[in-house]
Amino acid sequence: MDKPYLTLKQDGVIEIVIKKSQFICNIKRTETEEEARAFIDEIKTKHRKATHNCFAYTLGLNDEIQRESDNGEPSGTAGVPMLDVLKKNQVHNVCAVVTRYFGGIKLGTGGLIRAYGGAVAQALKELGIVKRVVQTELSLKVSYPLLGKLQNYLESQPVFTLATNYTEEVEVVIAVDMDLADELMTKITDLLNGRVTITVGENRYHEIDFDPHQA
Repeated sequence: MDKPYLTLKQDGVIEIVIKKSQFICNIKRTETEEEARAFIDEIKTKHRKATHNCFAYTLGLNDEIQRESDNGEPSGTAGVPMLDVLKKNQVHNVCAVVTRYFGGIKLGTGGLIRAYGGAVAQALKELGIVKRVVQTELSLKVSYPLLGKLQNYLESQPVFTLATNYTEEVEVVIAVDMDLADELMTKITDLLNGRVTITVGENRYHEIDFDPHQA
């Protein structure tokens, strides 16, 4: 449960045209093989008149399940390069379907590999990747005069503010990495001279934008 992992930021679709052939990549988060198969069937139905509907998906935080299909393209020219892109980007629980409408010009083995793999790579680039990290939620209740001091401190810390609720006091709900929670609570208590009520909430996954070029 507590292992961080990368995945697709948002489901979506991108299109590229190579030598008059149209390549449409539909990509989606899928947690189970049933979800992946249902998504593939949905795209195949939507694009039943397409020349090919090739797919690849990985499931599990260690890619325990990996599947791919060339769907009639020469062996190894579609599903494998699509799967390779998913694995190279280290994204998990993601299913990609690349639909091809043939434009009349053959691309050759190398061209097909670049096209199918490139469509998935472009989809990941445009739709984004996030890092899912299990963090502890903390509720911090302070009086209004202390809010500015608390917020200034939180801005300098590796935390995410999830909500700010204004009632008789101000409640700031934050998420922090589990191994930093105890230390952070001590520092906040010291900073505010004990004039804060801290409630420890659930541990749950939160999503952080991920830039592979800065990893």
